[in-house]
Amino acid sequence: MLQAGYGRRRGEDSRNARPVVCPTMKFVLPALLLTVSNVFMTFAWYGHLKYKEAPLWKAVIVSWLIAFVEYCFQVPANRYGSNFGISAAQLKILQEVITIVVFCVFAATYLGEKLKWNHYLAFGLIVLAVFFVRKET
Repeated sequence: MLQAGYGRRRGEDSRNARPVVCPTMKFVLPALLLTVSNVFMTFAWYGHLKYKEAPLWKAVIVSWLIAFVEYCFQVPANRYGSNFGISAAQLKILQEVITIVVFCVFAATYLGEKLKWNHYLAFGLIVLAVFFVRKET
């Protein structure tokens, strides 16, 4: 769980201190927030495809309204992740994996599209990217 204080040594500037957190929470909280964010993002970007008869301007306005909610989860996810010591590259790869998972579920359930072998292969390659980005050199 998150602890109230910040980890710092005596005399250290508190502006540069990182929050003291459980190692598991370091990735769990940003991942949960990014998952919620990606559900909204996927609906903002692709939800209108189910309503092709609606005017484009309405699709854009509704998508922007949904995207605002998405940003309310995405920005804190990246801020917390960064404060917990996760690099920007690691956050981006984490977000991409979550995006693919959310999109696959969305495409199959909401849009009724069937995923093919090449989609699964592409997903596997992105998961492989997570392995490499986690290996900080």
